[in-house]
Amino acid sequence: MAIITISREVAALGDEVAAVLAEKLGYKFITRKDVEKSLMEHGFPENKLPKYDERKPGFFASLAKDRDEYLDLLHLALLEAADQGNVVFIGRGAFALFSDVPNHIGIRLVADEKTRLQRLMEEKNWDEKQARQRINESDANRIGFHKSFYNVDWDDCRNYTAVLNTGILNCESAADTIVAITKALVNAEAEEKGKKKLDEMLMAQKLINQLVFEHKVKVEFLHAVIEGNTVILQGVSDSVATVELTSRLASEILPDYTIQSAISVIHDFKAY
Repeated sequence: MAIITISREVAALGDEVAAVLAEKLGYKFITRKDVEKSLMEHGFPENKLPKYDERKPGFFASLAKDRDEYLDLLHLALLEAADQGNVVFIGRGAFALFSDVPNHIGIRLVADEKTRLQRLMEEKNWDEKQARQRINESDANRIGFHKSFYNVDWDDCRNYTAVLNTGILNCESAADTIVAITKALVNAEAEEKGKKKLDEMLMAQKLINQLVFEHKVKVEFLHAVIEGNTVILQGVSDSVATVELTSRLASEILPDYTIQSAISVIHDFKAY
């Protein structure tokens, strides 16, 4: 079992390679529509998706509570899909979310500017100016999305297992290369450790979503990390009482775990 994430530049054949790769491996391809469907099933409004989906949030959108709710539900959607095993993700910052999972393979697809322009001009029947505008807009949005939601450099090759140039490789050869990388790097030990890590991440995210959406705790940027039998809560609050309440609720939700709070208390903190 492996979790394969595909991060791609626009017109670098991301969806095409992901689909071919999933077919070759017998994996499930988790498309954008799959993720959006899960987000809406968990309660995120459809009309608000365009503000955040692989876009750099505007000033007011970045401050809105919707931003954090989108991220919490996005993580849950990705983790629940990954829990099925043998999946290929496209975009949505999945490479950053799963970066510490031992059986994760993160692939970045790029292509030279001339190839990207030509592909967009042919696909969309655009002139070069329109195609170039689309490339610049898409690159800026994806850089901003990953910086805002994951604090990572989307364009840094060190964030990936491998970077493939689809200006040189076609879909078949790119997919074959990823298959070879996956078989070389993902063994039984990596699968076992990856499953354990994924279970912990999913449990932690479900805890956060229960605290945020059901109990409506007033802790900003709330996050949980599970280490062994200990749950470490992180975030920012303006009230010691709120921190104590959050820890107590977490203990009730996960009674078999020790809850430790690393939530910072900053007086006069106002997120919105």
